[in-house]
Amino acid sequence: MIIVDKALAQREAAGRPIRVALFGAGYMARCIALQMCTPLTGIRLVAIVNRTVPKAEAAWQHAGATEVRRVGTRESFEQAVAAGVPAVTDDPAVVLESQGVDAIIEATGHVEYGTRVCFDAIRQGKHVVMLGAEVDATVGPILKTHADANGVVLTYTDGDEPGVGMNLYRFVESMGCRPVLMAQMKGMLDRYRNPDTQRDLAQRLGQNAAVLACFADGSKMALEAAIMGNATGFVPQVRGMKGYPVAHVNDMLGQLTLDDFSAGGIVEYSLGAAPHTGAFVIAVNEHPEKRKLLAYLKMGNGPLYLFYTPYHLPPWQIAHSVARAVLFGDATITPRGAPVCDTVSYAKRDLRAGERLDGMGGFAAYGLVERHEVCRAERFLPIAVSLDCTLLRDIPKDHPIRYDDVTLPPGRLVDRLRTEQQERFVVSSGPQTAAARR
Repeated sequence: MIIVDKALAQREAAGRPIRVALFGAGYMARCIALQMCTPLTGIRLVAIVNRTVPKAEAAWQHAGATEVRRVGTRESFEQAVAAGVPAVTDDPAVVLESQGVDAIIEATGHVEYGTRVCFDAIRQGKHVVMLGAEVDATVGPILKTHADANGVVLTYTDGDEPGVGMNLYRFVESMGCRPVLMAQMKGMLDRYRNPDTQRDLAQRLGQNAAVLACFADGSKMALEAAIMGNATGFVPQVRGMKGYPVAHVNDMLGQLTLDDFSAGGIVEYSLGAAPHTGAFVIAVNEHPEKRKLLAYLKMGNGPLYLFYTPYHLPPWQIAHSVARAVLFGDATITPRGAPVCDTVSYAKRDLRAGERLDGMGGFAAYGLVERHEVCRAERFLPIAVSLDCTLLRDIPKDHPIRYDDVTLPPGRLVDRLRTEQQERFVVSSGPQTAAARR
C-alpha cells in the first residue's frame, strides 16, 4: 500500500520491525503466519497464542519455523523475542503484559475468547487488529470506546470484505463523491447449510466444516454487514438485506436509483455476480460537468457510480492493517460511535426447549443483519452471542430467537460488554420503529 510500504521499509532499515502476536491457530491463522514468516518487510510475527499449544507449534512449523520455544512467563517470552526465536503459549497474559509486542491479531473465531483477548490487549496498551467478525459485530462499538480511552487502535482487518469496502469508501469520498452503499459479492447462499453439508468440502480444503457453513448460510455475511454499517452509519433496507442476483456487479447500478437512498446509506450484497469475490461501493456525484467527465472515462452516466475491488486476501492484506494501526494510528475500519446495525439469530429448523445452541455455522441457527434500534427493541439474540445458550422454549423454523428465549452461559465477558454497550449508547428510536419493520 502506498506510504505504508515506505514506512515499513524505514522500520526494517532501522532494525525496529513491528512486533505482532497472533491469537488463534486455525486455518486462517495458519495462513497469516505463513505470510508473515516469509518474512514481511518491517513486520515480525513473534508469538502465536492458542488454547492448544501443539496447534500453535504446528502453525509455526507450517510457516517454515525450524525452532519454536514454549514460554510460560513474560520474562521467558521476552528472552525468546530478543533471541529471534518464535514463541508459543496458551497464556494470553504472557504476551499481553510484555513490552515485546506492539499489536495483536485476533483470529480465534470464538466470540467469548476473542472478546476477552481484545479487551485485555486494549487495557495493556496494545493495538488490536481483528479477523474475528464475531467480536467486532457484537461488541465492537464498546471496545472502540475502551481503545480510545487507552490510546490504541481497534480495527477490523483489511482483506476481508468490510476492510476492502472501507478502503473503497475512503478512496471514493476523497475524490468528492458521496458513498451511499457498501456491499460485498456473495457467490451463493443457503440458509440451512450446516457442518454435515460442508464436511466433504472442509476435508478437501483442510478447513473447519462449521466455518464453511457460516459462510454458506450467510451468518458471516451478516456480521460483516453489521461491521460495515457500524463504521459508516449505513443500514439494511430490510432484515437480512435484499440481495441482488445479477450477472456482473456493475449491473447493480440498474437495480437502484437515488430514491433508494433517500433515507440514508445502505449495506447490501450481490448474489452470484462476477467477478464473484470482493467488495463494492456505490457513490453519488450530481455535478453536471463531472458527470460528463465520468461518462467520458467509462464510469457511466451517473448520478450513481459503482467502484469495486475484485478480490479480498486477508492473510496478505492484514499486514497493512497492522502497519496502519501501529505507524499511523489509522484504523482500516472501526465503529464510528453508537451501533446502527446488529445481528439476529434465526432457527434453521424447529428447535426444542432445553437444546443448547451451537452458534455460527452450526445446526441450530443462522444470522441476519438488522438495524440496531430494532434488535434492541425486540431483544433479538445476536448470532455470535447464541453460542452455548440454552433454549427456554420451542422456536419454530425461520423464526427469530430473543434473549427472553434463552439462558445465557454464566460469567461471559461478551455479555457484560453488551450490557455496557447498551447503557452507553442511548437510541432515539422506540418500539414503534420495530413494529413498523416486522
